[in-house]
Amino acid sequence: MRQWAAPPRVGIVLGSGLGEVANGLRDAKKIAYKSIPHFPQPTVHGHAATLHLGRWGEVPVAILRGRVHLYEGFAPAEVVFPVRVLVLAGVKTLVLTCAAGGIARRATPGSFMILSDHLNFQGQNPLVGPHDERWGPRFPDMTEAYDADLRRLALRAARARRLKCFEGVYAAMLGPNYETPAEIRALQRLGADAVGMSTVPEAIAARQMGVRVLAIATITNRAAGLARRPLAHQEVMAMGRSAARNLVGLLDAVLPQMA
Repeated sequence: MRQWAAPPRVGIVLGSGLGEVANGLRDAKKIAYKSIPHFPQPTVHGHAATLHLGRWGEVPVAILRGRVHLYEGFAPAEVVFPVRVLVLAGVKTLVLTCAAGGIARRATPGSFMILSDHLNFQGQNPLVGPHDERWGPRFPDMTEAYDADLRRLALRAARARRLKCFEGVYAAMLGPNYETPAEIRALQRLGADAVGMSTVPEAIAARQMGVRVLAIATITNRAAGLARRPLAHQEVMAMGRSAARNLVGLLDAVLPQMA
């Protein structure tokens, strides 16, 4: 972060198809992941590999344009490494974005879900293994994984802009295949409102380090068995791109109140 004068206070991780959100920064400095020691390199289409440092309004912000996933074969510690770097650089609030399949009736394509909680079905956790006290407590509390004040702020901003937005529970699956209809029915019964393959590892690592987390899922499709056609990554990417403008407007409203 020595390449940028002001330490970032807010970090943003961009999900599938949401890369254009990074254009909201002014006076931006772009740094390729490959030039940052130990940074993992995304292998999935739609995830660039660039760190953007700049200002969103007057707020110093760092944006990770591109994330890595467990299904790519990365270890949990590698998946959360970029987030840990941002926190060590000064980030106090983390905004996680992702693409998700809608399970709840209100989770329709193009809407936004503010994560109120999650179900971790990835079978992995970034805190497993030898404990490093620099990261925080060994047994962090996850009662409020997603900050209640930030959730209320985001919901108010979305309503003011007449965006379809609701709070819900996110189910994190390992992937990379999409879920079966039977799995979606099971997730429905367990209380999941949307499903995806990311976000939860970063949220766990950030909370261990004492950082406030806001997570916003763009509902890009209906989940398996709830749509009339097979699921496709291209559809996810296209809906993510079309929703990016609305996400920029939402971040315009909430970021100045986060720092």
